[in-house]
Amino acid sequence: MTGTDKQPQLVWSPALAHTITRPVIVVVMGVSGSGKSTVAALLAGALGCQFQEGDDLHPRENVEKMHGGTPLTDADRMPWLRKIAEEIDGWSARGECGVLTCSALKRSYRDIIIGDREVVLVYLRGSPERIRRRMIARHEHFMPVALLDSQFATLEEPTPDEHPIIVDIGGKPAEIAHEIVRQLEDRQHQTDGSQRPAKTSPRNAR
Repeated sequence: MTGTDKQPQLVWSPALAHTITRPVIVVVMGVSGSGKSTVAALLAGALGCQFQEGDDLHPRENVEKMHGGTPLTDADRMPWLRKIAEEIDGWSARGECGVLTCSALKRSYRDIIIGDREVVLVYLRGSPERIRRRMIARHEHFMPVALLDSQFATLEEPTPDEHPIIVDIGGKPAEIAHEIVRQLEDRQHQTDGSQRPAKTSPRNAR
């Protein structure tokens, strides 16, 4: 897949009743193995949003480097980050709801793909030990376990001024997605100045 190929986007039907009324765009970030793809797909399904796997937007050269165990440079990442920003701008221009995955390890990367855009950043946080165990079990993924240390060395966790939603990866993916929806609801109701309806158990679809 080349960097110029148009990637198909999945559009999900809402699978969870929620009180979010305005289109929301979410970037789910974290190191490889943190569960971004699984959680983001569940979140898109819950919200009835479009879903884009950020890794699918990498140029072929980047994928080949990662397959070979070579960490990407910032120069390697620039075309990828710009492509992600274009996807987000397209959703925003069309008034669409979307969920996109991106490792977004550095603040400078997030400044490119988010900047002053109306985007909610979700950070899936987990310990190197937990994520290493996960990656060992994911033999089909193109990111070798050997690159995990370099990812954590690069990682700059989001700071309060980025207004992130931070969720620990220790829960089940569906529970993490439900928690993200809950926090998105809280933010929208705070912005609207309204009170959110009483919350039922996350095991019960609202």
